[in-house]
Amino acid sequence: MANKLSQDCTPIFNGLKKYIADGTIPFHVPGHKQGRGLHEFRDFVGEQVMAIDLTCFAGTDNICNPLDVIKEAQELTAEAYGADHAYFLVNGTTSGIQAMIMSVCQPGDKLIVPRNAHKSAIGGIILSGAIPVYIQPEIDEDLGIAVGVTPETLRRALHEHPDAKGVFIVNPTYYGFTSNLKEIVKIAHNYDIPVIVDEAHGAHLPFHPDLPMSAMAAGADLSAVSTHKMGGSLTQSSVLLLKKGLVDPKRVKAVLNLSQTTSPSYILLASIDVARKQMVQQGHAMLSQALELAHYARIGINSIDGLAVVGDDQLGQPGRYGWDPTKLIVDVRGLGLSGFEVETLLRRKYKIQVELADLYNVLFIISIGDDRVMIDYLINCMRDIAADHTLKNVVKLPTYLPDPPEQVVSPQEAFYSDTRLVALEDAEGKICAEMIMAYPPGIPLICPGEVITQEIIDYVRVLKHEHCQLQGTEDPMMERIKVLSRRFVLVQPSETQVG
Repeated sequence: MANKLSQDCTPIFNGLKKYIADGTIPFHVPGHKQGRGLHEFRDFVGEQVMAIDLTCFAGTDNICNPLDVIKEAQELTAEAYGADHAYFLVNGTTSGIQAMIMSVCQPGDKLIVPRNAHKSAIGGIILSGAIPVYIQPEIDEDLGIAVGVTPETLRRALHEHPDAKGVFIVNPTYYGFTSNLKEIVKIAHNYDIPVIVDEAHGAHLPFHPDLPMSAMAAGADLSAVSTHKMGGSLTQSSVLLLKKGLVDPKRVKAVLNLSQTTSPSYILLASIDVARKQMVQQGHAMLSQALELAHYARIGINSIDGLAVVGDDQLGQPGRYGWDPTKLIVDVRGLGLSGFEVETLLRRKYKIQVELADLYNVLFIISIGDDRVMIDYLINCMRDIAADHTLKNVVKLPTYLPDPPEQVVSPQEAFYSDTRLVALEDAEGKICAEMIMAYPPGIPLICPGEVITQEIIDYVRVLKHEHCQLQGTEDPMMERIKVLSRRFVLVQPSETQVG
């Protein structure tokens, strides 16, 4: 940048504060006029918050064509994350993931994507018209969770599909495990194929040496980062990062201008601005404290009979190249309880809300906002739960998965085709128009455009019996599933037909 700014600056936040200090009289939207038209909400959240809920004009810039404070804040964020470009997002990392896919894939292009990708990736595939080439992540059979993708798995996929236009990687996973991303990038770049990364859970990675390598440091081409998850900004604020080379920045910006709102929340934008400054200036110290608290919690909970906390002993196994210790994974099977049951106990009896629960585990996030008092309370609550339950090993469900179903039409065609709802037990052989995702281990059992098998139907029944979380269908009870109405559908790109 000309007149390079210091990382001490917060251009957007400063612009909003100047607007207030100038005493500007607002004859513009939003209509609440700095909270004067929404008294109850203003009185709860505060006058200052309402005062900076502004819109695009001189002094606040325009997210569609940033030339002033947004441009400066994005350049500072790119520098902080080791990227060449940064784009602020106010619709979460979902919008970033979809923009990444649409930036590298046109209709009919192949995208290599792991089966445990977030549902927003399926949305991006539908929007772009890409054809997914699914690869399987490694599975931790003991914990019942999906971890990372190995370089060998990607190498095989690229050997079979050298015409792919992109490689999509989840790094880190929801549970904090990372792949050997640097090697994965090297393999993909040998084919001149860009690597795009769902880095929703990695906003803090560049700011402490004891955390796994970030996507930009590994040489990835694009990464979508949830700054609100571990970076300190407000919920729904995220950043899309780009490294020059295989992806055109103008294409990325064009996609964002097509899909992102023209009325961004300046409260969210300012929170990214301030969170970036804080991470640059204080991130190492704050993350050191978070890592120490996570270590302290791990020791305390591990000392409780019936509980086991995942540690760095997992490293070195396939799909577990790195690991984020701020993700506290507690295996509760030794209490004779499921993770869902422990989640309910913690919420109802102790007013603790976990980040995630599955059949075997509960997941706690230790962040820059935690302190020793909170961790001590958590340990004592887990000790209290353990004392109230007979110790025994209970494995309610094996971790096998049905074979991946055959994909016969693209997800986009399945989404836009005429559909109907059928009873789950009558769905065998029909083409699915939606997704079923289950925990454990967090891998879609079926995606749009795939043929429903009896094995999948039987597995869904088992999961429902065990009260597992099932997501993705219009019917919340999953008694019925949406399928294509037509009996014969052309496969893309061939002309094979299915009944």
